[in-house]
Amino acid sequence: MRARLVAAGITAAAAGIGFLGTKPDSAWYRSLDKPAWQPPAVAFPLVWTPLYGLIGWGTGRALDKAGPDGGRMLALTTADLALNAGWCWAFFVRQSPATGLGVIVALDVVNVALVREAAKHDLTAALALKPYAVWSGFATALNASIWWRNRVGHSAISGPHP
Repeated sequence: MRARLVAAGITAAAAGIGFLGTKPDSAWYRSLDKPAWQPPAVAFPLVWTPLYGLIGWGTGRALDKAGPDGGRMLALTTADLALNAGWCWAFFVRQSPATGLGVIVALDVVNVALVREAAKHDLTAALALKPYAVWSGFATALNASIWWRNRVGHSAISGPHP
């Protein structure tokens, strides 16, 4: 039970810290050239709320099943959620799609390791984490597209400037 509370606490902290760093209404973000396939703003809280629930539940279950051998699972959970929250600050607060892209690629790597580690302890826990890994992969493609469209000296309409 303690492991599940720890996972829930880490997950809630990451969600809160990430929320504080997310600025989708900022003039900077609104000015970015974004792809047509970007979901509407309302989709993000509708997706992230259950994903955070699955992260907390899945990591807590895996930590609980791992018992005293859960050190690697806890380390991966902590690293994963630090990157998760850090992306918001890298992208929105720093106003840097490039920095955000670096953080989210690292997050994708840790997501894969997290799902694999969870699977060693409990397949159900690993399955609960898969939607998060898939959504993060989609978010990586979105971040990469935004970075590409908004590179310095580039316009999506006219191409590179001399």
